[in-house]
Amino acid sequence: MSNQVEPTLIQPLFDSLQQQHFVTLSTIDFETSAPNVSAISWVTATDHTHIRFAVDNRSRIVKNLQKQPDAVINIIANESCYSISGHAVLLQERLANVPLKLALIELTVKEVRDVMFYGSKISTEPNYEKTYDPVAAAKLDKQVIEAVHSA
Repeated sequence: MSNQVEPTLIQPLFDSLQQQHFVTLSTIDFETSAPNVSAISWVTATDHTHIRFAVDNRSRIVKNLQKQPDAVINIIANESCYSISGHAVLLQERLANVPLKLALIELTVKEVRDVMFYGSKISTEPNYEKTYDPVAAAKLDKQVIEAVHSA
């Protein structure tokens, strides 16, 4: 159903964000002021009003959010497509207990909007695979998500 708007994450979205999930993050480019879209997967909802994610601390995402903190996370879940808008802040420039130099960012949810076009639903959610050593990928994913939750 399209055009539903909520002030917080609905339960199916919160549940989806308890496991690794492909999402896109939209920010405003710090140099051009144009929209910038990035795909991320180290993302988790800590409650129904906060979403945390980890990105390389040299990422354009960090610079974009430092200049303009408004952001949108787009997620396909619950047979639909949702736009989660809010205000993002850099919680940590370097996430502890992780071998990569990752920044921790938290988005405070302002609005959750079902943006699926009328009369349709998502029949298959997107899947992705890590293309490097699966054991190393699983270990790193576990480290990052644990660090995000404990921060």
